[in-house]
Amino acid sequence: MSDQVFFAAGDLLELAKATGEQFGFHKQLFFSQVISFCVVCFLLHRLAYKPILKVLEERRQKIAEGLANAEKIKAELGNAQAKSQEILTAANVQGNKLIEEARVSAAKVLEVETQKAIAAANDIVTKARQASEAELVRMKAELRKEVGRLVVATSAKVTGNILTPDQQSRLAEDTAKQLASN
Repeated sequence: MSDQVFFAAGDLLELAKATGEQFGFHKQLFFSQVISFCVVCFLLHRLAYKPILKVLEERRQKIAEGLANAEKIKAELGNAQAKSQEILTAANVQGNKLIEEARVSAAKVLEVETQKAIAAANDIVTKARQASEAELVRMKAELRKEVGRLVVATSAKVTGNILTPDQQSRLAEDTAKQLASN
């Protein structure tokens, strides 16, 4: 088998020589082109490839930092939302507490004002009763006087005599006593 490889390598070498001669292969030009190619590769590697790799690495780092910042911001946003929810819940509880306190206060004020209104109504009723009683007493006194005058006038007509002032007052007093006893 090694003989076959050796013959194949020899055939390949002869084929390469024949191809080189056919296309005009020159060793000096070939080596100069290899050297030029190596110089260009070295310069490209030094002046272009390394800076491009450096820029790519910087971009990769910036992207990684941006992703890390995005995760950090996302976590902070979650914390801020949780905190705002807590604040809203606390404000809601406090608002409900204030509303309940206002209701209790309004109920107390309503009770006080109701008591004041009841007291004022009782005062008005008491004053009205007193005024009514005073009016009744006054009317009774007027009625007694009027009845006494009528009795005197009627007695004078019935008896046909003119009564003296003393008789008139005695008759009026007797009538008033009888009215007062009824």
